[in-house]
Parts: sequence; structure tokens; C-alpha cells
Amino acid sequence: MSVLTRDEAQTRVSLLDVHHYTIDLDLTRGDETFDSRTVIRFTVRDETATTDTFVEVKPAELRTVTLDGHPLDPAALDENRLPLKDLTPGEHELRVDAAMRYSRTGEGMHRFTDPADGETYVYTQLFLDDVQRVFAAFDQPDLKAAFDLTVTAPEGWTVLANGITEHTGDGRWKAATTPRISTYLVAVAAGPWHSVRTEHRGLPFGIHCRRSLAPHLDADADELLDITRGCYDRYHEKFTEPYPFDSYDQAFVPEFNAGAMENPGLVTFRDEFVFRSAVTDTQRQTRAMVIAHEMAHMWFGDLVTLKWWDDIWLNESFAEYMGYQTTAEATRFTHTWTDFGVTRKPWGYDADQRPSTHPVAPENVPDTASALLNFDGISYAKGASALRQLVTWLGEKDFLAGINTHFERHKFANATLADFIDSLAAATDRDVHAWADAWLRTTGVDTLTPRITGDNGDRALTVAHTGSRPHRVAAGLYDRDLTDEGRLTLRRRLDVDVPQSDPLPIGKRPALTVLNDGDLTYAKIRFDTESFQTLRTGLAGLPDPLTRAVVWNALRDAVRDGELAPTDYLDIARTHLPHETDLALVDGVLTFAGTQVADRYVTPGQRPAALTTLTDLCRDLIRRTEDGDHPGLRLIAVRHRIATAAHPDTIAAWLADGTVPGGPELDPELRWRILTRLAVLGATDETAIAAELATDPSATGQEGAARCRAALPEPEAKSRAWEAMFATDDLSNYLFTATAQGFWQPEQADLVRDYVPRYYAEAVAVAARRGPAIADAAGRWAFPAHAVDADTLRLGRECLDDADPTPALRRKLTDQLDDLARALRVREAAAD
Repeated sequence: MSVLTRDEAQTRVSLLDVHHYTIDLDLTRGDETFDSRTVIRFTVRDETATTDTFVEVKPAELRTVTLDGHPLDPAALDENRLPLKDLTPGEHELRVDAAMRYSRTGEGMHRFTDPADGETYVYTQLFLDDVQRVFAAFDQPDLKAAFDLTVTAPEGWTVLANGITEHTGDGRWKAATTPRISTYLVAVAAGPWHSVRTEHRGLPFGIHCRRSLAPHLDADADELLDITRGCYDRYHEKFTEPYPFDSYDQAFVPEFNAGAMENPGLVTFRDEFVFRSAVTDTQRQTRAMVIAHEMAHMWFGDLVTLKWWDDIWLNESFAEYMGYQTTAEATRFTHTWTDFGVTRKPWGYDADQRPSTHPVAPENVPDTASALLNFDGISYAKGASALRQLVTWLGEKDFLAGINTHFERHKFANATLADFIDSLAAATDRDVHAWADAWLRTTGVDTLTPRITGDNGDRALTVAHTGSRPHRVAAGLYDRDLTDEGRLTLRRRLDVDVPQSDPLPIGKRPALTVLNDGDLTYAKIRFDTESFQTLRTGLAGLPDPLTRAVVWNALRDAVRDGELAPTDYLDIARTHLPHETDLALVDGVLTFAGTQVADRYVTPGQRPAALTTLTDLCRDLIRRTEDGDHPGLRLIAVRHRIATAAHPDTIAAWLADGTVPGGPELDPELRWRILTRLAVLGATDETAIAAELATDPSATGQEGAARCRAALPEPEAKSRAWEAMFATDDLSNYLFTATAQGFWQPEQADLVRDYVPRYYAEAVAVAARRGPAIADAAGRWAFPAHAVDADTLRLGRECLDDADPTPALRRKLTDQLDDLARALRVREAAAD
């Protein structure tokens, strides 16, 4: 498929005004294709001569095309481009009649049949350039238009769209005309949805899911709608522009690739957010944040939309920042920034240290394929961190004033980074343009290190700064509590502007100095020698979970940079995590300790001891929570105890009994976790997997079974799983991912050794055949991450040099290989 270049988009937008789309979809044509009829009304601007352009469409069959009543030859379609030649100045009407293929990869019009009850659902995901899989369009974000949509659906189905829908009889549904929106934001979701509807401030609200998930949605409906109402009201306090669409539906859809998508008036979410099993409050907080994130997009992204994909970071960074901040302000989840610090921010730090790093606001995005690669930790986590630092520097009042100026200037239109900065500059005397150059046009992570000089009670603090960005940070000075040996008390927080003009007097030397206390900037921090010694014994005694998150991130960075031995990190976790109360911190530290330290950073010979340390740690947490007062903490400990089990006896007994002694009882999620680990350890078989699937035949059960089967330590099981991933194209995106997650296991390195060199060529082939979503899954989940050795690295680099992987796969492989090289460096540093 041809990708759209920026130059082509700029040429086309200079030629055309697109006014209106009339789209008619027929979803009753069978399991493989649906009918798509599109009428586009547009104007050619050039008043002096005829011009040529093209419209995008990717059909299974292009039946007819007419331009101003005159037929065009469907055979003129070149890949996904239909030429429109000799267009005269003035108004035109293009009609396209096509059959389009359903997707099984979460792109275009995805079709899913629920194994729990046989019901079928379809939904669109048109970002970034997949609208052409559903209807013909001038597919670029700055050719906005109004849309009228009608859908023919099977009896018993409900059709959801960007506007309020009406059933007109005989399976026909009509959606209200949209305001001017970009093509990638058009949305349809159709099927026998279970719906909960209400109104808020006169606006229709709805939440929707598959019928088989109805009891679980109903159980959480009050929470979901309360969060939605709270965020809606808070945004109306922040923004002067009212909500710009006629309704607000949230559809939880199956096999969704992203967390959610900000379609105006119809946000689609992955339906894992409809919780079937027990979850922690942190998981509920994450769901609330995603709701807030997507609602922020209704203004920033939908009302005002980027002109070209180089500014996609601005959509996501703004929504990421607003999602966390508004969740903290408008819901019961008031500690969202701790979760951001321990889960999202490391995503940004990691991405920013790889060869594929790019500025938050990249200047070189020549085409849509390049744009798709920028959906990473930089555009989300680093960008949100930059905005948080901007708010710290500007003040929230001026920041929101600039935002509201931006909305007023560009509503229902498109804007650029320059427009955004100009709007902010209009609200403040500070040099926002210089700030943007320093923060948004540069790459890499700065490092801040405290230097304490002077004697006795006359000490001074200087912040050593590696990097180029200015920072406004807090320096937390902590002393040991004289009444409680295990506690640290905050003496004071000092505001520091980096680079400093003069050392900052601090009085007597603190036991611990924490730079970036409060986590208001984006930088790696280090500790002076005395502070590090204090942390080894006193980390759990820090009073604020956000401070502890900053410290744990610093320790994580030190491990990745070869400055702290992986085994020392495990020892610190073993000492302090049993006393931790914040769920996000416990889960984040255990995840890094398990998936990175134990699985990659320690040597194979050290791994058993690492797993024993983590198993003992989890056992301590389970014992600590026997009183039932901390169910979330207990659930996290149980999950990680399962994941780190080196021997099957304990978890097999849990599975047989249907409960962990003292709770929790095993729900489907925990049963599949245990069965997967037993498969890895060779302590279960196909009979047990089939029996569990018979008990839980849901979509999640199907994924659990695929994961277990791929994890079985048998040559035949590995061969079947490999063929399913790479030799056939039958697996949906979710089943591909589940199979890949089960395939590679550190315990099975010898068994799968011969598959490592096969991976590269076969991943290249499947990515070329199946497109970006499967390319992403193949690079993320099917990569042999356990194989931390020079041969794997060499084979991967040869693949990048010689095999011409698709852009999506190339980016994933580049990142995976850099992580592999880092793991090798960590091992080498620890061995010195």
C-alpha cells in the first residue's frame, strides 16, 4: 500500500476543500466483506487550470466510480490510490461503490465472533490511515469534513457512531451529521451490544460491551459513569469551549490493539477494562485515567486537530498529562502521579535512550509510515512530563489560559506546534518559544546529581547537570527520625532552578537528598554516597509514595546504566518492598525485578537465586496481608508469586483447591496465570488445558489456552505454536500475541534454541504479509527476549542491514536489539 507523504498532503490540501461525506455501509453481506458506498462533495480551489489528485480506497472489489456523474475506470486503482484527473475549478461529487474486507487484526473494520455465545461484533479503528479500509476518502487530517453515515446491520444489532444513531427500520441505522472532523476519527461499532445509558447536563451518555460481559459491566457501571461525569465537569471548569459533540458513548470492544481511541462522541476501549476477575485499585485507577485521557482528546485532538502527523505527540502528551491530572482532581484516585512515575515515566526514559529516539516534537515525519513509529514512550510519557514541567514553570493559570486561547483560535480546524506555542505565549511574559526549543526539539535524558559541600552545620547544595534542558525541581532534604529508627522525616523541600547561579545553603548535612522530589521534571537522578547508604536501610521509611517512586526509578536507572548490580537491586527490593503500601510501587518494582532483572540482567546461573529472592519477597507480602485488610496488595503478591514459581507444588495445590490459603479464591484470571506457569514448568498438559478451556470458553479463555499451549516444554507444542504464528495467517491479533507470550521462556532456552535464528526471517515475512498491527506484535511479543547473547544480537543486526523489514517491524527490532545490548552491558558491568 502506498503511504501518503507530507509533500503530497500539503499539495492536496492546497488544491481541495472537502465539504461532506455520505457513507452507506452494509454489514449483512457475509463474514468476509461488507459493502461500502461513499459520496464525497469537494471543491477544487485552483481558479486558473485543471488539476490532478487522488482519493484513497483499499477494497476487496472496486465496483463502480463516478465523478460528477461520469464513470471512471475501477481498473485505474493503483494499490490504494484512485487517480482523479483533469479536475476543473469548482464543486465536484465523487461516488465510490466497493466491497471491503473485514479485519482480524484490529485495523479498519474489525470483526469478532464471541466464543462465549456465538454473537458477532464489528467496530472501526481508522487511525492512522486505515479509513481507506472502510470507505473512500481524502485521507489526511487537515481535510476535515462533515459526515453523514447510514448502516445496514443484522436484526438484533445496535449501531453506534460519532453522533446519535436512530433505527429507521429493516436493520437500517442513521447517525446524526457530525461537525467537521478528520477522516481518521470517524467511528462505527455494531453488534448486539449490552448498553447502560444515562444523561448528564442534558447530554446522552452510554457505556457498551459484548453481551457476554454484561454482568461485569453492570457491576462497574456506577463507577464508570461517576468517573465520566466527574471528568466531564472538571474539563468544563478548565476549558471555556463546551463539549463539542452531541453525545458521549464509550464502547468496550474486543481485540482492540491500543488502550482506547478518541473517536468524537464514540470512544472505543479495549474490553479488558470490563473486569471479569478481581483487580487492584491501581488497575481501576488506570481505567479511570484512560477515561479522562480520551475525554481530553474531545477538545485537544478532535475539536482542534493536528495538520500533519509530526504533531501527534501534542495530542497524546496533552491527553496523557490531562488524564493523570484530571483523574487526581475529579475522582477518588488522588495519587495518579505515583503510578505515572513508576509505570509510564520509565517507558519514556527507556525509549529516549535508544537509537530510535526522537524529539518530543519531531521535525522529520516525511510520510504516514514514519508517523506511525512515533507512538511510543516519548510522545506519551516524556511529552506529558514535559508539559508537567511547563505547568510548574508557567503556573497552571497561564497554562490553561493559553490552552483556551488555542481552542478558540482553531476549533473545528487544524493547528501546528507553532500555533500551540503562540497561544501559550499570548498568556504569559515568559519565553515559551525558547522553552519549546529546549524541551521539545531535543533528544535524550538529562541527569541531575547532588553535590554537597562545606562542613558541619554550614553545608551547600549544588546540582550537577548533564544535559541541556532547564529544570525547575524540588530538592527534598530528609533526616532520620530520632524516635523511629526506620523512618525518614522531611526537613524541607527547596526549589532549585537548574542550571544554578549559586550553591544553595542547606544547613547541616541531610541523611538523604532527593532531587526532583515530587517528580515534576523529566530527568534521571543520582545520589551522593551518604544518601545512597541511607536508602539501602531507609527507603521504606520515606513518608511520601511519590518520593519513593522517584527513588525506585533512580535505582532502576542505575541498574540499566550498569551502576548498580542487579543482585543489589533485588536485595534492596527484598528489604523494603515487604513494608510498601502503595500498590503501583509494589507492582512496578516486582515487574521490573521479574521481567528484567531475573529474566535478562542476571546470568542464567544467577537466575534461580533471583527467583528465590522474589518468591520469598512475595511470600512475605502474602503473610503480611493475611488479615484481609489489603486485598489489592495481596492480589499483586499472589500474581507475582505465581510468575516467579521455580517449582510447581505450591501453585499446583492452589489450582487444585481453587483458592490461595487465606484467599483469594481463584477466578479465571488467576487460574490461567497458574496454568500458564505450570505449563512453563512442565507440570501440566493438553488435557488440563482443554478442561480449563471448557470451563472458561470466553475470548480470554481462548487466549489463555493459546498461551498455555505455546508454553508447554514439548517439541511438538513449540512447532504447532510457531506454525500458527508464522506459517499461517489465521490467528487474530490477540491470539497471535497470546501465542507469542507463551512461546519463549527462559526455562526452555535449550528447547527453543533453534528457533532464535529462524525468528528474524519469518518475522520479516509475516510483517510484510499481515501489516503494522501484526508487525508490532511480532516485534514486541514474538521476539526472543530471553536470548541475551552476542549471537542473537548479531543475527538481529544482520536482519536490519539485509532483510528490509517493514518500518513498523524495523522500529520494534531496533528497540529490542538495543535492549538486548543493554542487558549484555549490565551483565558485563556486574561481572567486573
